[in-house]
Amino acid sequence: MRGQALSMLDIEEGDRVLDVGCGTGFATEGILEHTENVHGLDQSPHQIEKAWAKLGKHDPVSFYLGDAERLPFRDDSFDIVWSSGSIEYWPNPVEALREIRRITKPGGQVLIVGPNYPKTGIMQKVADSIMLFYDAEEADRMFAEAGFEAVEHRLMGPSYDPDIAITSVAEVTD
Repeated sequence: MRGQALSMLDIEEGDRVLDVGCGTGFATEGILEHTENVHGLDQSPHQIEKAWAKLGKHDPVSFYLGDAERLPFRDDSFDIVWSSGSIEYWPNPVEALREIRRITKPGGQVLIVGPNYPKTGIMQKVADSIMLFYDAEEADRMFAEAGFEAVEHRLMGPSYDPDIAITSVAEVTD
């Protein structure tokens, strides 16, 4: 799935890429196959330590302890911002998306992978009680409220559950 999602982006060598909610660095590793200018941010010291163990504390990735709703970066800092498996835990996803938009350069891309809303009523009730699950309509609403104009969605997942995740890509305009 990581490769499928990465193929939705136009990462060029030298692009500055941020992995928001990088966790143990699984997606970060995939991003490194496209550019060496990779940064990872997570709010969990425990997860960051695992990423350090995997990728090194300072090289090849710069890691930061931080929150998606208060990103510690200047406006227009990144060519691409990626987040996979994190949005469902953000207390205010729209605020985090606004922050991501703020730090992404005009013409840059944002990719967010989150859990697709289940199809059955029972699973929807379970999903609603656990964390944020959303469909393309809800993703469109959140991205629009955050100031994004055009968003493309693709469902993806492993062969046994090919629509478990919703991957959204948006380009940042002025």
